Amino acid sequence: MKSLVSLTFAAIVASALPVHAQDFPTRPVTLVVSFAPGGLTDIPARILAPEMQQRLGQSVIVENKAGASGITGGSYVVRSEPDGYTMLVSALSEVQNFYYLKVPYDALTDLAPVGKVVDGPPLVLIVKASAPYKSVSDLVSYAKANPAKVNFSTSGAATTPAIAVDQLNSLAGTTFVQVPYKGTGPAAAAVASGDVDASFVFYPSAKGLIDGGQLRVLAVTSAKRLTVLAETPTMIELGFTGFVHAAFVGLSAPKGTPKAVIAKLNKALNESIETAAFRSRVEPLGMTVPEKPNTPEDYGLYMAKEAAHQADLAELSGHAAK
Repeated sequence: MKSLVSLTFAAIVASALPVHAQDFPTRPVTLVVSFAPGGLTDIPARILAPEMQQRLGQSVIVENKAGASGITGGSYVVRSEPDGYTMLVSALSEVQNFYYLKVPYDALTDLAPVGKVVDGPPLVLIVKASAPYKSVSDLVSYAKANPAKVNFSTSGAATTPAIAVDQLNSLAGTTFVQVPYKGTGPAAAAVASGDVDASFVFYPSAKGLIDGGQLRVLAVTSAKRLTVLAETPTMIELGFTGFVHAAFVGLSAPKGTPKAVIAKLNKALNESIETAAFRSRVEPLGMTVPEKPNTPEDYGLYMAKEAAHQADLAELSGHAAK
């Protein structure tokens, strides 16, 4: 009887102990997206999930926790158990919000980087297809000759498109007027309808209107030209130094997640994004697979570099960097 009690007690204790890293995962893994379904963060996450599921041997679930410009989802993950079962699908907002909003956590210290999922998409500078502007130079020249008469739709104050307009005004000496809309999709539609003159929008938001011949793309804001828009110059090529505005998507875990678990997640991530199935779905959207080796350390350094870049842009936009 005594031995039976001892064995039962030992079993209870064993069940309460954390699972060793080598056994991870033993239950479903959740990818938390801080924005609504169908957005620039959600789409690659849902393409990634089934690929990682095959490699981890457990279900990988995408859960949307939208709100507060991404802070709701980020806060949830920061407070989660650091065991690898809850990850944040981190994005540009994680290093951008810090300079514009009151964020209750630090994305660089309260989250453990796992790896990058995709680079991009960048913003594209669009005008209506029937507009007289054939180049960025045409648009800038007209704006200088007609101060405060050229309107740019944006997705709201302190968003990436609005920051891009601020930077263009600063570098070109123009006075483009911003007109806020509820997202880059409506902003692109406003250009196509002629309600505004131009806009910076993320490429997927305008792709349908571009492909349909309703919009003309004057430039892209990536560091290099996009394969899907190979004839379109970058803003840097056109002489606008440092004009890079591109989204990115990565995976982060709560601080304190065991390194061995992070390593397993990183391995599954890298194997997943190298598949033809993953590439074939993200590349048409202006997204690219990150360069190897794409380690957790690489992603952490990238986040720190991007945070510094956003600090410079925040000052340019009239916000004091924290």
